[in-house]
Amino acid sequence: MIKKINILILMLFSSFIHAGEDQSAIFSVSAERPGEEVYQSVYKSLEESRFYVIFEANIGKNLARNAERWGDEYNRNKFEFVKSMVVCNPYYTNQVMNLDPEMMALCPLTVTVIHKEGSSTVLFRKLTPTGKGSGAEDVLWEVENTIITAIENAVD
Repeated sequence: MIKKINILILMLFSSFIHAGEDQSAIFSVSAERPGEEVYQSVYKSLEESRFYVIFEANIGKNLARNAERWGDEYNRNKFEFVKSMVVCNPYYTNQVMNLDPEMMALCPLTVTVIHKEGSSTVLFRKLTPTGKGSGAEDVLWEVENTIITAIENAVD
């Protein structure tokens, strides 16, 4: 019952909250911590928020396999760590599917951690720019904000 009330409150006030949001399509936050440490912290925080990691991609390791072949074009920004996690929450997935099946194109969700020169950055593609006007807009907003909060909690 409390969860339903919270969702209702979010829906009622979402237009006010949406109005003040940053319109950037990418959420980004950095921390002066090692990449693997930040990655593990984000992983744990997302799972505590019931966004379960269903796949991990060690992008840096996979790209490194092509270093010789790509030569000077390989990793020109000199990232030392690049790893992504694919996350999903079955409840929210079901809600999105019920409200606007086309928004399933956003599922599953990806969070990426990159690291170089002592700084790690967590990247997440926001859902609300794509979902604007969708029947699932309020659910997408809730998902987006839950994930961003989990990331912020992990890097603080």
